[in-house]
Amino acid sequence: FPEMLSNPKLVLVQGTLNVVMKQNVTLSCLSEPGSLPVRYTLFKHNQQVSALNRSDLTPALFTLTINSASDVGEYKCKAECNNSSGGKYSNSLNLTFIEPISKPVLSSPTSQAKKGQNVTLSCFSENGSLPITYLFFKGKQTISPQKTMQKREAAVIFLFIKSLSDFGTYKCKANNSFPNNTKYSNGFNFTLAEERSHSQPLIISLGLILLLLTIGFALAIPFFIIPLYKASE
Repeated sequence: FPEMLSNPKLVLVQGTLNVVMKQNVTLSCLSEPGSLPVRYTLFKHNQQVSALNRSDLTPALFTLTINSASDVGEYKCKAECNNSSGGKYSNSLNLTFIEPISKPVLSSPTSQAKKGQNVTLSCFSENGSLPITYLFFKGKQTISPQKTMQKREAAVIFLFIKSLSDFGTYKCKANNSFPNNTKYSNGFNFTLAEERSHSQPLIISLGLILLLLTIGFALAIPFFIIPLYKASE
């Protein structure tokens, strides 16, 4: 009597499940025990991709080349004996397409700051597969722990401007699972906001009062001073 096939195991033997364009991926499918020969069929979303026959207990190897986004998705394999009906299906493996990130943009709600002020910096890369990891710098020194964003949103840090040394060039970098794809942002500088003198509002007020008195005196000349002068003649 023919031995019953077990559910085959589909495993990745070459490449990664997170794939990039033109990458090769090799999947292995093997069922044991079972009567030989065994026919192995690879499916993607229930559509047949390829089929191989094995007359020994070696796995069927399927090599895929990722040429487009349509090549990613859920893969399964089926094992069946040639002299039997039906078959057994494997576990599924999901290939996902990863995209390189775009150059991140570093920005702040304010471009001016003064000593003793709290400010924020945000770093955002518009394109690229998630998650994306961000790191902030001032000069060549990191100024915060790295932030990994699982959603398409900016990483934000808070800074306290305590001295003039905090007015330097800030940058951030971003990377994801795409290989060799670290990108750096533009440089961002806070400018020192001019601090008004405490006496400045008082000077402005006194100037306005003097101006109003001058205007009032000029308006009073035709009505009071000139009639008094004529009356005294």
